[in-house]
Amino acid sequence: MTLPATLKYTKDHEWIRLEGDVAYIGVTDHAQKELGDIVYVDIDTLDKEVAQHEVFGTVEAVKTVSDLFSPISGTVLEINAVLDGAPETVNSDPYGEGWMVKMSIKNPAEIEGLLSAEAYGELIGA
Repeated sequence: MTLPATLKYTKDHEWIRLEGDVAYIGVTDHAQKELGDIVYVDIDTLDKEVAQHEVFGTVEAVKTVSDLFSPISGTVLEINAVLDGAPETVNSDPYGEGWMVKMSIKNPAEIEGLLSAEAYGELIGA
């Protein structure tokens, strides 16, 4: 299982990658494996402010639908358009092309409370 050390993680199995004053957010490799084949990603929070731990969308797999929780507070700037036609990209490349949203960072201090790759690995028993 892949856990890039450059990312931060949540107990809800989301990851966050910082690029300047924006953050890319997606689900972890562990989460996509637990969900199984992802068939639909529903995110309707474009241009909306989302609080930390608030639901910003859902991901639908063959066996379940799961909420997506924001690791930080901010405004959703972009939704990954690739996922409209190819939601399985989350399965094949969860940390790359399978990102879900790009957000502004409202409170940088929230990032410090997120998990390191090592801590997330311990949480999931990796």
